[in-house]
Amino acid sequence: MPPATKSNESAAHRELKRLALEWARAHRLVLAAAEVRLPRSGYRADVVAATPRSLSANAATAVFECKASRADFLRDSARETGGVEMLVRMSERLMALRALIGGHRPDLRRREELFPEFDAIDLRGLRHETHDRLQAEFRTAQRKLHDGTKFAKLARWRAASLLYLVVEEGLCAPHEVPDGWGLLVRRGAALELTIRPCQYETTPAERVAVVERIAAVAVRWDPVRDGLTSQRPTA
Repeated sequence: MPPATKSNESAAHRELKRLALEWARAHRLVLAAAEVRLPRSGYRADVVAATPRSLSANAATAVFECKASRADFLRDSARETGGVEMLVRMSERLMALRALIGGHRPDLRRREELFPEFDAIDLRGLRHETHDRLQAEFRTAQRKLHDGTKFAKLARWRAASLLYLVVEEGLCAPHEVPDGWGLLVRRGAALELTIRPCQYETTPAERVAVVERIAAVAVRWDPVRDGLTSQRPTA
């Protein structure tokens, strides 16, 4: 099993992972570990977390990808210069519509976070013609820039119920965040959720597979040695 940190990992990247672990545990994702190889995709995620009782209907898994530098972000997003202005406009319209839907339909918010305004928006099963059209157009535009990259594949392969990008402040603009991903921005010694994630449909078997990968890392992981936390993960 590979170590929880890479030999060439920067201190800034390691700190983002530590903050992601803390944020996950504070938001009910108490089974967590760093450098976990995901089922199906083969990618090793910076942080993977899950709620207990993975077979229950309200269980969730989460993947956190940490980016401490602009170059690292661009490498996994493969963004090109063309079409950026269009993506900005489409992203703003889509996020505004989701906020409007969440305000008018509070039943779509998961109500499982410490603060309701930070809830994920559960759009599974929702039929909203305008939202569906805008989302399809935005994803098509993003796919032209992202397809074949790590971010796109993690979403397409349903790597987890929730996907989060964890970045330093000012590292990326909202329209650059892959559709459906949440954005956690480092503000001092804590993370602030600036874009809520959409929840992806996952099966109990898929959630169990993720928990098993977390457990496999947890039994060999020394977070104190790796400078990530003073608390050993449990899974």
